[in-house]
Amino acid sequence: MNIGIVGLGLIGGSVAKAIKQNTEHSVYGTDLKESVIYKAKLIEAIDDRLTEEILGICDMVIIAVYPGETIKYIEEHQKLFQKGCLVLDCCGVKEAVCGRVRSIAAENGFTFVGAHPMAGVEFSGFEHSQKTLFRNASMILTPEVDMTIQDMEKLKKLWVSIGFTNVQISNPKEHDRRIAYTSQLAHVVSSAYIKSPTAEDHKGFSAGSFKDLSRVAKLNPTMWTELFLLNRENLTEEISTMIRHLEEYRDAISQGNEKDLWNLLNEGTERKILIDKNTKK
Repeated sequence: MNIGIVGLGLIGGSVAKAIKQNTEHSVYGTDLKESVIYKAKLIEAIDDRLTEEILGICDMVIIAVYPGETIKYIEEHQKLFQKGCLVLDCCGVKEAVCGRVRSIAAENGFTFVGAHPMAGVEFSGFEHSQKTLFRNASMILTPEVDMTIQDMEKLKKLWVSIGFTNVQISNPKEHDRRIAYTSQLAHVVSSAYIKSPTAEDHKGFSAGSFKDLSRVAKLNPTMWTELFLLNRENLTEEISTMIRHLEEYRDAISQGNEKDLWNLLNEGTERKILIDKNTKK
């Protein structure tokens, strides 16, 4: 296949490197930074620059930029995609993107599939991209109900070939509801947690707990602001639920209520054990 990649940052760059490392597909890439395109070609992460002419011969196009830019790119290039081409985004929200571009795809004869690679590090940019970033990771796809089995198999084969061990099928609404908890809330909590004045005095008094909870506080504020606001209803609900639970712990501790506190902690332990058990099934 000829595969085009729009955006050679952490995700797009990693996809390019992984495809070149593990498959025989031809990869063409583009980025806002000319230096990134040059470097990607120099280290053979891509075969060549993705131009408008090459876009027209691509069997698959993977767009790895922010949601707003993804929509803009598809709107501006809708007439250039090859008929039957598979076009995927890599955004962390799906309803806002899929709802805007699926009608464009139908009108222009290409197939759009929402995609969300569940992998990353606390750094961004091509310089941090890795050909092994997706090893043992999950890929969430939100295809249209009329997508062909052949196209789905083509996608699954590609993602498995570059390291993904789980391809999860969902729909945009369900994806955004779940991701508000599993990803977005975790970043909000981490960002809030690190703002305690005590964080400055953690050296010598911290172990794995501090590191785990504070890790994703180091984020790209531009990207996450856009993602949070595009999923505001789901995320607001999760934050409200978290606040209610924190208030229960606060009240039990401040009142010295040993029984309530023990029950709260025990409920959390049992909940974690149950979730871990169900995850292994």
